[in-house]
Amino acid sequence: MKLILDAFGGDHAPEEIVKGGILALEADPALKLVLTGKGETLTGLLSAADPGIRARTEVVDAPEVITNDESPTEAVRAKKNSSLVRAFERLKEDPEVGGLVSAGSTGAVLTAGLFKLGRIRGVNRPALAPLLPTLTGGQVALVDCGANVDCKPLNLCQFALMGGAYVKAYCGVKEPRVALLSNGTEDKKGNELNKEAFPLLKALPGIRFVGNMEARELLSGDFDVAVTDGFAGNICLKSYEGMAKAMMTLLKEEMLSSFKNKMGAMLLKGGFKKVAKRMDYASNGGALLVGLTKVVVKSHGSSKAVTISSSLLQAKKLAESGMVDEIAANLAAAAAE
Repeated sequence: MKLILDAFGGDHAPEEIVKGGILALEADPALKLVLTGKGETLTGLLSAADPGIRARTEVVDAPEVITNDESPTEAVRAKKNSSLVRAFERLKEDPEVGGLVSAGSTGAVLTAGLFKLGRIRGVNRPALAPLLPTLTGGQVALVDCGANVDCKPLNLCQFALMGGAYVKAYCGVKEPRVALLSNGTEDKKGNELNKEAFPLLKALPGIRFVGNMEARELLSGDFDVAVTDGFAGNICLKSYEGMAKAMMTLLKEEMLSSFKNKMGAMLLKGGFKKVAKRMDYASNGGALLVGLTKVVVKSHGSSKAVTISSSLLQAKKLAESGMVDEIAANLAAAAAE
């Protein structure tokens, strides 16, 4: 399996991105990487790696970089030699490449995915789908978390089908429980979009729709896929991130507030680290841009080596799973119904 890594995308590029690529190559001897970015810099960063690792890497020189401050559409069109554009071009043209990972501009990744790679036949809009850890030790896919701010009922139905295929392929859940994020669990709850989408999801073949869910239930472990528009999904995700950081800050302040608390904190240090790791969804990979013809994983902009490595291994597993073909088959079956 060969994957492409946008080595100049992200807040800590290129050093942490390349380190993450090396970690993934060390973890999986069957993996090969294509790194896009400033060739001389990447060659220098790889020079200290084991010869066996270097033998499984290829550098594609791409001197331009797309930043978060640029218009995604204009940047993708104008910067044809950017690390991101060259990465997507290689992804589309090379049949040996199964997927791509980037921690760069989310808007640019979405734009390049649509213009340079393309959607699965039948997909109206791709969606960003991160996997969040649940209290029961599993994961729940939040679809969508920001790619589509305004949606129609058709989009939510497709998000449900694509999210179900994603969870089956990556988490091994045979019959994913799909819920619609709303402001109450009753069938009639929600805005106009939810009220129109609810009966369609209930009748949709190929999914196990379990009704509405509230945001506070997202991490309960009672659901495998949470379907929503990108506006509500992004707020939900950012609220989760903010609450997790706030809780860890409050715990740290309390643990250091007295000598007695400091002694207790020393005894519980290992437990707190485990909790922090479980709550940090980004440490387990990135958000899948589901609905494209090949696997594209958008890693968090602040990703460091461990997260990049996890994203690459995530992309490899998805590329090998046949998820893209299953999504196409599910959409075709739903359209026929």
